[in-house]
Amino acid sequence: MPDSFTVENVSREDLKRGMADGTIVLVDVREPYEYADGHIPGAGLNPLQSFDPEALPPQEPGKRIVLSCRSGKRSLVAMERARAAGRTDITAHYAGGMLDWNAAGEPIEE
Repeated sequence: MPDSFTVENVSREDLKRGMADGTIVLVDVREPYEYADGHIPGAGLNPLQSFDPEALPPQEPGKRIVLSCRSGKRSLVAMERARAAGRTDITAHYAGGMLDWNAAGEPIEE
């Protein structure tokens, strides 16, 4: 990754707050079967295997896109791909991913 590649690790509490107040748009980059088995309520899907930076939500004032996956690895790869495609606004991911979400007993959507 380039030296200028900054990554913001969003905490579970920040994610919950941002999704509740509409300042975070969450995009899950796990595979469709994983998403179907359970995802964070309100998360969109853009699987890493077929990741399309152009399918990400557009940049909007006051909103930021946060990527998530199972453990924080695939979301970093997706972020790198998005930035390589010119999406300089994609700088944040939920580092804990579904492992952290589930461990905390947070609700999931199927």
